[in-house]
Amino acid sequence: MASDAAFMARALELAERGRGFVTPNPRVGAVLVKDGAMVAAGWHKVFGGPHAEVECLRDAEARGIDVAGTTMYVTLEPCNHFGKTPPCSRTLLESGVARVVIGCLDPNPVAGGGAELLRQGGVAVTVGIMEQECRDAIADFVIYKTLGRPAVTLKLAMTLDGRIATRTGDSGWVSCAASRQRVHRMRAGVQAVLVGGGTLRADDPRLTHRLDADDALAGNPQPQAVVVTRRLPAAKAPLALMRHRPEALVILTGTAQAASAAGTALTKEGVRLFGLPDAPDGSLDLLPGLRRLREEANVYTILCEGGGGLAGTLLGQGLVDELAVFYAPKVLADAAAIPGFSGLAVPRMADAAGFRFSAVERVGEDILVTARPLA
Repeated sequence: MASDAAFMARALELAERGRGFVTPNPRVGAVLVKDGAMVAAGWHKVFGGPHAEVECLRDAEARGIDVAGTTMYVTLEPCNHFGKTPPCSRTLLESGVARVVIGCLDPNPVAGGGAELLRQGGVAVTVGIMEQECRDAIADFVIYKTLGRPAVTLKLAMTLDGRIATRTGDSGWVSCAASRQRVHRMRAGVQAVLVGGGTLRADDPRLTHRLDADDALAGNPQPQAVVVTRRLPAAKAPLALMRHRPEALVILTGTAQAASAAGTALTKEGVRLFGLPDAPDGSLDLLPGLRRLREEANVYTILCEGGGGLAGTLLGQGLVDELAVFYAPKVLADAAAIPGFSGLAVPRMADAAGFRFSAVERVGEDILVTARPLA
């Protein structure tokens, strides 16, 4: 039904409000409908707090709505286990809601089964409304739950011809001010920001979020900084990360470099070094490093901000879970300008990495295109 999709779309909008607040839980939204009109809404607002269904029922109570006979739309199957909160499936069953429309089933076997419990209790259940969009909303959750590594979003700011900097390395600025502000919000919603050694040396980045005090994400912890490089900086290098927060810096490097005198000196400054093996193509095998970030540094989601070589390595190793590309209305038309991706040798178009567009949005003067792997 068209109305089912419309109400689920609204629940998805609400789910997005939990970004940056609910990790490691999934983002979930819910709306309550009575006589064809939305009468209450809720979303999972903070990790450890009430889930979207409970927030929605509380909103209905505050509005004086009798929920008997209503329909609830929820982006993810109501949980069916006791965790930090009681099972939402039982709460719904006891509430008198007559129908529950679910975007997608819970991939977590510990929490799944809520749809079947509701059916057994006499509640009408529909599953699969806007299923792909609802799966996209929890894609990061699925990755860090099932693969044992952080979900990786690769962010790029590019010209229309796919360049991130001029041939001289000048990249200030490719994107507009609104896009740069959006990136700070993205940083505030992850546990780590990842760059390559070239970016570290050329840009001396802080890799922090800098938001106005009235932004809802402004109070979030600063992300950890992760750098991929075999060329270790000196322990006393005049870099912002070394001067201001070495304890928040993790360097993914080769096994030999991690064990070297330079590596030991960095460790004494508080920097963490993860020695990695080589991949078959000679690059660093990043998967073990990502897994250590998940296990040892509580990193569930990570934002990669380049450059092109690191982007190509992540792509080649199948470690890009989401692309967020800010296209600026600029064209360099210079074959020597720096591309957004580099380092791979792809002989046929059929061998190109395949993605599907999941969102397109205007951000200031730019266009933000979000894409996810086909596989």
